[in-house]
Amino acid sequence: MKHEKRGSFSGKIGFVLSAAGASVGLGNIWRFPYLCAKYGGGIFLLVYIILAITFGYTMIIAETAIGRNTKKSPVGAFNSLSDNKVMRAGGWINAIVPILIVPYYSVIGGWVCKYLYSYIVNGAQVTASDDFFVNFISNGPDAELWFVVFSVIVLAIIFMGVRNGIERVSRIMMPILVVLALIICVYSVTRPGALEGVKYLFVPNVQDFSLMTVVTAMGQMFYSLSIAMGILITFGSYVKDDVSIDESTRQVEFFDTAIAVLASLMIIPAVFAFSGGDRENLAKGPSLMFITMPKIFASMGVGRVIGILFFALVLFAAVTSAIALTESAVSTFSDEFKFSRRKGTVIMGVIMVVLGSLSSLGYGPLANVTIFGMQFLDFFDFLTNSVMMPIAALATCALVTRYVGIEAIAREVEQDGHPFRRKKVFSFMIRFICPIFVLIILISSIANLFGLIQM
Repeated sequence: MKHEKRGSFSGKIGFVLSAAGASVGLGNIWRFPYLCAKYGGGIFLLVYIILAITFGYTMIIAETAIGRNTKKSPVGAFNSLSDNKVMRAGGWINAIVPILIVPYYSVIGGWVCKYLYSYIVNGAQVTASDDFFVNFISNGPDAELWFVVFSVIVLAIIFMGVRNGIERVSRIMMPILVVLALIICVYSVTRPGALEGVKYLFVPNVQDFSLMTVVTAMGQMFYSLSIAMGILITFGSYVKDDVSIDESTRQVEFFDTAIAVLASLMIIPAVFAFSGGDRENLAKGPSLMFITMPKIFASMGVGRVIGILFFALVLFAAVTSAIALTESAVSTFSDEFKFSRRKGTVIMGVIMVVLGSLSSLGYGPLANVTIFGMQFLDFFDFLTNSVMMPIAALATCALVTRYVGIEAIAREVEQDGHPFRRKKVFSFMIRFICPIFVLIILISSIANLFGLIQM
């Protein structure tokens, strides 16, 4: 079957940078450091790296190979590989996940835009004031404005297409992101007292290990590597046949983990330096980036400059991931409903505004409206990351092992002439370990929701 009209990446570099751009986002720069800080530093990092080269590698290979083999987005891919109704539902779950994530992700992207603007216009002291963050997110019109600004940036790039939009922006943004990360890292680790933070990050302490270290690291894997979001199936469908999936996967994996480590090096040593080694500040969770870090910048002589660089970096990362999420949704609209790119982008824009506004206004005018005691943004995050993504990953494992077959995936990976180096690891993981990991995340998340366990 020919697919003349389907967009494609120009080659391996285009795919690697775009897939890395999809993976490197708020999950790495916002979520990873605060989870790493909270769940043991070095031991969390060690567990995460082990999972990345086993669980993460397996899922990236599976999804990319499925995408390239079928040249379709998640729904079409699952439908063409299986006539089982449950499997087809798995394809739809993979497709719906990014549609639900993009709106609330764009709200957080809007927060980043607001902070970057504030550092440019107001400076470090105003942005670090005690009530700045709370006043901003509780101010409905202001939060909504910056959410829309971020959304327009993302939709404009999607509108330009695969090669002219996604790949071109990734080629520009990803190298800039690395340079900015390195600059801020060097500054952070050279602050007085910061070396204790470096030690906390890189020296595993077995006493800090718990079951939640593993469960949290597994949950983070979905976010960090863009697993079970339909993104890698969609991007795989744009990959040319002469591109090595195995080699590209290892490069994406390395790039993603390196950025997560760099982000942690930016934040954790800075927190140690600022607090005089008080670990209580590491447990600030999601507020670490929006409340703790600005206070740290304000204590620096060049806080305004560092603040601008830091939030520019975070913005670049947020945009590249949001592009990937939105592209997956637009691709599904195109494949399943035969919408043009323009129509699909417009429809996704409407969905972003409607659902995103609920999350954007959820800390202001809609603060009293909750679902299971959660604000809209927290609920959408829980629904996608803790429920739908594990189910989507389970469906992918079942599709590969029961319908496609390990050998068929191996042929797809090796068709470019490159060997499938970790075929045995892939086979063992996709058959046994990945489904178990995914079920642990799903069960523990639901048990936590009903108060049966504390996460």
